[in-house]
Amino acid sequence: MDLFLDSKLIVEQLHGRWRVKDAKLQPLWAEAKAMLVGFRRWSATHVPREQNSTADRLANEALDRVAAGGPMRIARARRVAPGEGGRGA
Repeated sequence: MDLFLDSKLIVEQLHGRWRVKDAKLQPLWAEAKAMLVGFRRWSATHVPREQNSTADRLANEALDRVAAGGPMRIARARRVAPGEGGRGA
């Protein structure tokens, strides 16, 4: 699992280099860490928001959708270019 996050704070907290000071956030941090244990391998990398405008746009769309009463999760199929792989490649 590779996580690319625009929050340096969260990246450092997930790696255990910085502590979670806010008591309200500690249960969320513990839940995230417990989920990551389920992966054989994981990484968290900081990507400044300016360098990832697509992810920022998608995150804002998701927040707006949930705030308007829409679903928390949606599935989007990734388009595969010819010759890019898939079955039989």
